[in-house]
Amino acid sequence: MEVDMAGETKDVAPITPDLVRLLSETAPTVVVLGDAILDVWLSGHCERICREAPAPVVDVGARALSPGGAANTAANLAALGARARFVSVVGDDEPGRELAALLVSHGVDTENLLTAPSRRSISKQRVVADDQVLLRFDEGDRDDLPAVQTNRLTQALENALAGADALMVCDYGNGLLGKPLRDAMARLRADIPLLVVDAHDFEHWQQARPDLVTPNAAEAANLLGADLPEPGEERARLFEDERRRLLGKTGAAAAVVTMDRHGAMLLTGEGRGYRTWADPAPESQASGAGDTFAAALVLARAAGLPTTSCMELAQTAANVVVHQDGTAICSQAQLSLALSREREAAVPAGELARAVAAHREAGRRVVFTNGCFDVLHRGHITYLNEAKRLGDVLIVAVNSDESVRRLKGADRPVNTAQDRAAVLSALSCVDHVAVFEEDTPIEMLKLLEPQLYVKGGDYTENMLPEAPTVRSYGGEVRVLGYVADHSTTSVIEKIRTSAPVGEGA
Repeated sequence: MEVDMAGETKDVAPITPDLVRLLSETAPTVVVLGDAILDVWLSGHCERICREAPAPVVDVGARALSPGGAANTAANLAALGARARFVSVVGDDEPGRELAALLVSHGVDTENLLTAPSRRSISKQRVVADDQVLLRFDEGDRDDLPAVQTNRLTQALENALAGADALMVCDYGNGLLGKPLRDAMARLRADIPLLVVDAHDFEHWQQARPDLVTPNAAEAANLLGADLPEPGEERARLFEDERRRLLGKTGAAAAVVTMDRHGAMLLTGEGRGYRTWADPAPESQASGAGDTFAAALVLARAAGLPTTSCMELAQTAANVVVHQDGTAICSQAQLSLALSREREAAVPAGELARAVAAHREAGRRVVFTNGCFDVLHRGHITYLNEAKRLGDVLIVAVNSDESVRRLKGADRPVNTAQDRAAVLSALSCVDHVAVFEEDTPIEMLKLLEPQLYVKGGDYTENMLPEAPTVRSYGGEVRVLGYVADHSTTSVIEKIRTSAPVGEGA
């Protein structure tokens, strides 16, 4: 599997628990260069106000430590199965020693984690009362690293890059990665197979020509000198319309703009952006989710997965940690579970009808589509992504095995309905999957009455037998674009014709 960073996906990897296992078996070596931060969570209960001032009094019952910043990215990489090497600088103090010990416990190689006796380690301490963050106070030095220590750090980076598959740069503007180090890294660029940059100021890294950059929405808008629109399609359109300028400003081949609870968007030089959709959680639980997203993204790319598959995997990993307390880490087991739970079978029609009723009551626009989806390919991915963008909830109805045989022939389907439903459900753009026995989903459309019915391919509305049913209850029918040369039939034929003589398809 491979991808052209200009956006042309050569193959599509289904996002399944087996894929997570294969990634851990591949175990690419990823170097993480960036700001080492110790996250401290002081948790307790509050039921009174301080007598000296109008301030809450928190009876702290627990002190939890987590790797933060670039250290959190490294810990997530190790937890997901990468061989993670961490390159950074900490002070010769208790926070520095605690962070180093945490990284070792998470399986991160700290051979190139340097100690600077004159520097105070950075820590971010949060006070939490009954799940509410009341206060955060930060400590540590953020001045530019002196020349002697910069030289040591550059040498440590060169050592860590030996035999590495990728370099992830996490530059949060804490004085660690100044111009001398960036210039040195630009000279090393030819020997770095994959360079991914996450930074507060991406223009600083333009000279390094990253393969991929990961700005958040505010950082991307700032790069463009534009006001940030409200979350939603208007924001997505801004980044799509300005993709070339965004890539020019960062010097990158591709950009992934993370939009918090609204998912993420892959932008390349051509075509529409590829979207993922998040599983929303309170902001108080979102700490470190961006680090987890970046870790899963670079792991999957270093292992050779198509970028769209990397996006889906990264979004699922981020969805895992936003439902945990503190600065959480997504493990291989947790990611596998998230990809398999509640997704092993399609939703029964009655249960789906109740879910749709709830969506409609909440004012959500329901989009419905259907098909065999036998062998998932780029045409499917593009089409489903477009369908999701037309509403709030996407339902995919899948032909049963017997229905596929009637429509496609005795040698189809290649994959069972349960397998097809599981793979589709793993896409963040898909909210519900159902299986129907008939040749058309007309009965399901009558039951659900979605506001919008869409089909992809070379259809016209008059060719769709479902169209009169949709119009009868006031729904809308829309035909989306067709991705040439990417049909399931053509994919299967390609597999058959490329198989060696004597081997089955």
